[in-house]
Amino acid sequence: MALIVQKYGGTSVANPERIRNVARRVARYKAMGHQVVVVVSAMSGETNKLIGLAKELMEEPDPRELDMIVSTGEQVTIGMTALALIDLGIKAKSYTGAQVKILTDGAHTKARILSIDQHNIKTDLDAGYVCVVAGFQGVDANGNITTLGRGGSDTTGVALAAALGADECQIYTDVDGVYTTDPRVVPEARRLKSITFEEMLELASQGSKVLQIRSVEFAGKYKVKLRVLSSFEEDGDGTLITFEESSKENNMEEPIISGIAFNRDEAKVTVLGVPDKPGIAYQILGPVADANIDVDMIIQNVGADGTTDFTFTVHKNELSKTLALLKDKVQGHMAAREIRGDDKIAKVSIVGVGMRSHVGIASKMFRTLAEEGINIQMISTSEIKIAVVIDEKYLELAVRVLHKAFELEDAQTD
Repeated sequence: MALIVQKYGGTSVANPERIRNVARRVARYKAMGHQVVVVVSAMSGETNKLIGLAKELMEEPDPRELDMIVSTGEQVTIGMTALALIDLGIKAKSYTGAQVKILTDGAHTKARILSIDQHNIKTDLDAGYVCVVAGFQGVDANGNITTLGRGGSDTTGVALAAALGADECQIYTDVDGVYTTDPRVVPEARRLKSITFEEMLELASQGSKVLQIRSVEFAGKYKVKLRVLSSFEEDGDGTLITFEESSKENNMEEPIISGIAFNRDEAKVTVLGVPDKPGIAYQILGPVADANIDVDMIIQNVGADGTTDFTFTVHKNELSKTLALLKDKVQGHMAAREIRGDDKIAKVSIVGVGMRSHVGIASKMFRTLAEEGINIQMISTSEIKIAVVIDEKYLELAVRVLHKAFELEDAQTD
């Protein structure tokens, strides 16, 4: 008998019939003698609908009240999933994040999990129940409902698996595993049998939508066995996210690059003509960090006249907030010549542990893009990743030509 945590995304619970399908799958695992914890998202499209309702009342909704509103989406699906299980004759009980006591910090709309009280769930598992838990939400020390950010149900699933000491955490979604890139952009993309946690972390951080980055961080930190599967297929091994990195590096048949991630949701901010002196980066980014705005790529160019141009990227939804903040707190104080914003950019990244032992990967990437007339605006690298910012209109072309250049259509799936 194993303890298994299964997480189902919004498309998997999009309507009552799909919820019944989830219940039937859970019932099969229960019939095998396993203990099962189910984590569900809101029905597909429900969170966006709730955000839209809030914005009809307030253009920039108060974060605490927005969390109160959007957290109701998961409350509906846990109740319905529990009902579907009970209808099959299975003992089931639903829990909100607060009822589990998933304790988070107080950063509304993007809270982080601090601890999980597993006592109630373990008691019910031992009594033969399937526990159905609301993803995406928790509660802070003052009892306020908080949410974990978009895709936060993945994090809930992995965090619960870690807290409960689960044998495996299964992430069910509308794809049957992790692919070399998005098959909707490159039809030749291949499903990977396995990928390292390090590679998956980079892919998630660079825009891959299969798993939320924090869920991968949790899995890596607590050594949670993680598998991505399709909720629409009866069978299939999906993709195993593994710690066995060395074997991939030394296997001649493994591709150097494991996948290509891309992100359309970034915007570029450039602060022009600020003094080139120590502390300038902090003076620009300090207020941004204080406003809880995440910054991704950063570059600084030194001018010949003793000034510098400072460029960084933020989420597209936070561009207007960032520009207003900089113009209010930075431009006059630092005598910046101009502050510009550009939301017509995209980020494309190649990821693979094989990059550690192979040279010429960057030059091959840059040459491939240059041959298609695609200009690179920003570059960021790590040991196993190269990311570039390009004009948004060239995104899909860039992904296709890079996928072909690195022969990812030949990636091993068996």
